[in-house]
Amino acid sequence: MKRSTLLTRVIITSLLAAFSLNAFAQQIAAGDNHSLYVCADGTAQSWGTNTYGQLGTGTTTLTVSPVLVSTLTGITKVAAGYSHSLFVKNDGTAWTCGRNLNGQLGDGTTTDRSTPLQVGGLTGIIAVAGGAQHSLFVKSDGTVWACGSNNFGQLGNISVAGYSTTPVQVTGLTGIIAVAAGYGHSLFLKNDSTVWACGYNNGGQLGDGSTSGAYHAFQISGLTGIVSIAARDYQSLFVKSDGTAWGCGGNFDGSLGDGTTTMRTTPTLVSGLTGIASVATGNAHSVFVKNDGTVWACGKGSAGQLGNGTASNHLTAVQASSLAGITATAAGGQYSLYLKNDGTLWASGSNLGGELGDGTAMGKLTPVQVTGLCSATTTAVNEITEQINVSVYPNPSNGNFSIRMTGSNGQMGSLEICNVLGKKVYAATNIQLQGSTDIDLSFAPKGIYLVKIVDGVNIYYKKMILE
Repeated sequence: MKRSTLLTRVIITSLLAAFSLNAFAQQIAAGDNHSLYVCADGTAQSWGTNTYGQLGTGTTTLTVSPVLVSTLTGITKVAAGYSHSLFVKNDGTAWTCGRNLNGQLGDGTTTDRSTPLQVGGLTGIIAVAGGAQHSLFVKSDGTVWACGSNNFGQLGNISVAGYSTTPVQVTGLTGIIAVAAGYGHSLFLKNDSTVWACGYNNGGQLGDGSTSGAYHAFQISGLTGIVSIAARDYQSLFVKSDGTAWGCGGNFDGSLGDGTTTMRTTPTLVSGLTGIASVATGNAHSVFVKNDGTVWACGKGSAGQLGNGTASNHLTAVQASSLAGITATAAGGQYSLYLKNDGTLWASGSNLGGELGDGTAMGKLTPVQVTGLCSATTTAVNEITEQINVSVYPNPSNGNFSIRMTGSNGQMGSLEICNVLGKKVYAATNIQLQGSTDIDLSFAPKGIYLVKIVDGVNIYYKKMILE
C-alpha cells in the first residue's frame, strides 16, 4: 500500500472518530426495544427484545444483559431500526439482522435473520441508519443506497414500487456524510452542512412547510450550518454549528421542545437550549447532549425516558439526573441510552424487553448503569472540552477566522485542518498552543471541517463550518 493511501485512511479514520459528540460515531444504537454497543476490540454487544433476531445472537431469545453479537469482528459503527440492526465493519462492508418484512436487511429476501449477514453489493460504507421498515447506507464516495419499504418514498428512488430487497441508489444525492431514518422518512446531511429529505410527511417531518410526501430527496430550505441530524417516527431534529437545536414534525407530547404540542411543518427552535453538540429522538421524546457533557430531554416521559426522575411529559427540555461527561446518546421507543467519556453506558425509561441492559425488566426514572458491558471505543479522540480550551471564531465563517488556545501552559504542538473526506487543507507545525492563530481558508469549499491539535501527548479536535 502506498504511504499516501495509508495516510489518507488514517486521517479519515481519525476524522470520523473525532465526531464523537454527534451521530457520526454510531457507537451506540437504540431500536424500539433493543440496544447495540460497539466494544473496543471491534466486537459488538446487544440486549433487549429479540422477536425477529435483531440481537444477532443466532436465536430469538430476549436478554436483559449485554451478550455478544454472533460472528462479527472489526465493527466500527452500529445503527438500529425499529426491529432490525445494522453493523459497519472496518473493511467498509455492511451487515444486518432482525426483521426483514420489506427487505430492509438488503439480502435479497424478506426472511428474518437472527445472525448478521453481509449486505451484498455494498462496499466503502461509512454510515448507516435504520427506520421502521427501511435502511440507509452512505458510501465513501458520498452516495446513499437504500433498501426496504418505499411506500412513502423513503428510499428516495421513484422507480421502486412498494419495496426493494436489495439496496438501490437514492436519486440525485452526492456529498452525503450522515443519514437518519424515521418511521417512513429519511434525512441526509451533506458535506456543505445542508439537509435533504424524502418520504412520509404527515406531521411535517420533512420540514418543507407542507404535509405532502416526497419520492425524491429535496433540500430543506432555511437549514444551514447543520452538524447533527436525528429522525424517528414523525419528527426530525437538527443541530446547528452555533449550538442551537431545531425540529419539525408531529411534536407529540412536546418532543420538539418548543413549549407546545403544535405540529411544525418547518424547523422550529428548541427552546432554552444552547451549546448543543448532538441529538437523538425516540417515539415521542428527544434527547440532547450539550458540549459540557450534560444531557437534556423533552417530550413524553411516562416511562422515565427523559431521565429526570419523574414520569411526566415536558414541553421544554429538562436536565437528566446525575449525568456528566456524556459524549453520545441514543433514543429508543420509550427509553434512552447515555454514553460517558469513561466508556460506561447508562440508560433510563421502559425496560419491559430488557432494553436498559441492567439485568432486570424494571423501568427506571433515573439513569442506571448498563451491567456486564465490554469497554467502549471512546476516549481515544474527543472534541476539546478541557486541558486545552479552544475557540474558533467566527464559526461559521467565510473562511477568515482565528483559533484561540488557552490553558496549554505554553507547550508547543501542531495544528491541522481536514475536510470531511479526510483531506488536509491546512497544516502548521511547532506552534505555541497559547494565544490566537489567524487562518485564511477562503479558498476552500463550503462545508464542515475539523481542526486537529496535537500537544505531543494527546490529540484533540474542534468542529468548524465554512459558509
